[in-house]
Amino acid sequence: MSYCATRRPIRQALFILLSIFLTGSLSAQELLRYKTVDTTELYLEVLRPPENLVGDAPLPAIVFFFGGGWKNGNRHHFLPQAKYLSQRGLVCFLADYRTASKHGTKPFACLEDAKSAIRYIRENADGLGIDAHKLIAAGGSAGGHLAAAAALIEGYNAEEDNLEISAQPNALVLFNPVIDNGPSGYGHERIQEHYASFSPLHNIREGAPPMLFLLGTKDDLIPVETAAYFRMSMERVGSPCKLVLYEGQKHGFFNHRNFEYYKQTLQETDRFLTSLDYLSLQPIVKID
Repeated sequence: MSYCATRRPIRQALFILLSIFLTGSLSAQELLRYKTVDTTELYLEVLRPPENLVGDAPLPAIVFFFGGGWKNGNRHHFLPQAKYLSQRGLVCFLADYRTASKHGTKPFACLEDAKSAIRYIRENADGLGIDAHKLIAAGGSAGGHLAAAAALIEGYNAEEDNLEISAQPNALVLFNPVIDNGPSGYGHERIQEHYASFSPLHNIREGAPPMLFLLGTKDDLIPVETAAYFRMSMERVGSPCKLVLYEGQKHGFFNHRNFEYYKQTLQETDRFLTSLDYLSLQPIVKID
């Protein structure tokens, strides 16, 4: 994985830094504009760990991509998970990307934006206080597709992106992700013949990062058989893929409104990231 040796001056990042207010234990957070497409501005909302968890060493980070079939949704989809993980020591980013309902875009533009977001975070890692080699991508459904595709797919890079900066995350946390865009998979009617270059299942290769795959057994969009085949194929090329199944659960079971499974999947995420040394065993944080 290559990284650009020359980073944009931190003044540029500060220039696009805005403050917003979040209620509760988290106060002022950062809003970073990572990309402008025509008149559309795309932002990363940043949730940082408490001061007592911030030392001299750069921190691991996670970027979340919301679900919604590449059509709908907003960056606050994973705000509850981000609040918890920031309290555990991760710098958390909630990413905008263009969608069909708001911007009239196709799924390909969503992947371009996701890669741009990852490159922005990595390019500005020093100023953001994060470790560019410990960047996790996470997402649910179509957002899970974007996280997995950033790890596996070479194409769909925005023209303005600096391709010397890798868009491949170092680990993945996938909540019922769309991994198959083939003829029998989700979204094929919009992807059509481009599935061969766009579908994670059709682009498995060596060098993919370790991943956690969380799925309900009654998911009507992502069959368990497809997930099992994906896991087997990933492990065949030497990339660990932990598949955790939740009996009787349907698509979107991990969301905060379904609190028991929100809690279970967040605990599984915590264990996975701790096993990779991205989280320490302490502090113990209550899941709300």
